[in-house]
Amino acid sequence: HTESETNLVLVGGGHSHIEVLRQFGMTPEPRLRLTLVARDYHAPYSGMLPGFVAGHYDFYQAHIDVRPLARFAGCRVLHDEVVGLDLANRRLRCANRPDVPFDYLSINIGSRPMIANIPGAAEHALPAKPVERFIEGWDRIRDRAFAALEPLHILVVGAGAGGVEVTLSMQHRLRSLLAERGGNVPDIQFHLAMKDHEVLHTHNPRVRAKMKGVLEKRGVQLHIDCRVTKVEAGIAYCASGDPIEFDELIWVTNASPAPWISESGIETDDAGFLAVDETLRSTSHPFVFAAGDAASLVHDPRPKSGVFAVRAGPFLARNLRRIGGSDPVEKFKPQKRFLNLISTGDKNAIASRGRWAAEGRLLWKWKDWIDRRFMEKYANLPLMDASGGAGAMDDSNMRCGGCGCKIGGSVLSRVLADLDPVKHDNVLVGLDHPDDAAVIRSEPGKVSVQTVDFFRSFLDDPYLFAQITVNHCLSDIYAMGATPETALAIVTLPFGSESTQEQHMRDLLDGAVKTLNAHDTALVGGHTTEGAELVFGLSVQGTTDETSLLRKEGMQPGDRLVLTKAIGTGVIFAADMRGKAKGHWVESAIAGMLQSNKEAATCLFKHGATACTDVTGFGFAGHVREMADPNSVTCKIELARIPVLPGAEEASRQGIASTLYPQNSAVERSI
Repeated sequence: HTESETNLVLVGGGHSHIEVLRQFGMTPEPRLRLTLVARDYHAPYSGMLPGFVAGHYDFYQAHIDVRPLARFAGCRVLHDEVVGLDLANRRLRCANRPDVPFDYLSINIGSRPMIANIPGAAEHALPAKPVERFIEGWDRIRDRAFAALEPLHILVVGAGAGGVEVTLSMQHRLRSLLAERGGNVPDIQFHLAMKDHEVLHTHNPRVRAKMKGVLEKRGVQLHIDCRVTKVEAGIAYCASGDPIEFDELIWVTNASPAPWISESGIETDDAGFLAVDETLRSTSHPFVFAAGDAASLVHDPRPKSGVFAVRAGPFLARNLRRIGGSDPVEKFKPQKRFLNLISTGDKNAIASRGRWAAEGRLLWKWKDWIDRRFMEKYANLPLMDASGGAGAMDDSNMRCGGCGCKIGGSVLSRVLADLDPVKHDNVLVGLDHPDDAAVIRSEPGKVSVQTVDFFRSFLDDPYLFAQITVNHCLSDIYAMGATPETALAIVTLPFGSESTQEQHMRDLLDGAVKTLNAHDTALVGGHTTEGAELVFGLSVQGTTDETSLLRKEGMQPGDRLVLTKAIGTGVIFAADMRGKAKGHWVESAIAGMLQSNKEAATCLFKHGATACTDVTGFGFAGHVREMADPNSVTCKIELARIPVLPGAEEASRQGIASTLYPQNSAVERSI
């Protein structure tokens, strides 16, 4: 990175930003260093969510996988939620990581139903957004419906397009699932509360009449002129005082913005949405852009609808490409009239445009075709090659990072066998042993346990990479039955500007110290250098009683093998480098790597473990062999009982493997 490089940070994976990423992937902009801060790896597509709820699409069909799209665009991904904005210092405040600096900022985080101003609603209602949390609640509602022995009352508050689609989609799905079960099924009654006299009050009269007819035919009880003002457990109260009893409450009312937008001091409209001009720039801070539900076009306010965010995407991409340059930015002109296709849950739809309206199954098929074509743009990305464009990878870049970047075990064994290091009586475990750490007698009955590990980064987030690396390094100490005490850091920072290197270093050491402190281990020093890529590691020292020391060679006949974590990180991140890993796979793998082995080791030792090792890049089979060979013990392994990370087997079936796979495979065949 150079001094002239501009940091452009995208907040949120909304409809506009996914198009920005696609555009930058197709035509890279070398002047810009892209960073995406996103709460979720999978961005929901609003057009297909009712179909997902109704059971017509699976999760992946209704969501855009942001991670491979960002990799295609050459954009790093920080998995976190923004909670604040420091405009004076141009920094984002996140929930679980250090501040993120920026030169330019683009916000596309959508909105969520207005719920905070209704007493009791936040405690008793399930908002339709954020979508990921709604999906979790929807799973719970489905389970409750199957277990119900009495009629179940589901109340939806809000009778706009979102409210009626959610109501009819949930009803269709529950009725279908219960019909498949057969026998006596509970009665599920749906209620729809609206503050106006009619459903879809912003649509034309023909559409309103058609939708009202569908709702009545499907047995949905309508509560008109019922503006819910208070919610208690099982009861929603209208402004008139009339109560509506419910078992489940879904909230799909008018949109509200994230509170941190107005709290930042940036100019907003009366409702708190970020005010932007016709170029999608903030009206008060020209280095901030925004689109979608989070933004309010001051010259031409439009309803909160995904169709405008989709239309704004190409304009936003072109204007972001021109920041800091001499080319004029474009003016965004949202469409005045557009096609509305509202699904009714049962593969039928109601269409409207202006005063026109129609209804039928063909309209749903048309909507399905439009939605699938839209999603294909972001799923079927051009293949990565060595042409030098964004997302292009040469062979060296396809080499694994993390512990998958180790030298093969066979190469290492041959080299070490030829060495003749000086011997010391106080060295109990050294190069001539396969253990995870060296052991030096420090005083009678006490030993010092020492290890060193460092890796090429396999993530584009130094803060997260550091936490994972620290956990990995400490595992070597725990596997020997010792307690870590001190650590020295080893850092190679990528070539770049002083400010970029400083931010990398700050994020890296913040993540390292956070995890070391959680293990009561002091960072006492280290060494830094520059290089082509980020490398980080630790030399860790710990202590234990000599009698408590655990070795790889302690395995005894009759022992049981205990694996403390699921395996498969190597193949998942090999898939991630190729843009083939689903976001949920990577999320699960990272969660496993952030989990410390401290508690597991303590539990194993308490129950009489005879041997232990830390499974790393040499794979499960390679480490089992290291434990079995010294005592000529054979191991019976039931493959079906080995915990495997989500996606690892699927990636393997696609022919994807980590860099160390050929060497590890040779070990597996010899066992």
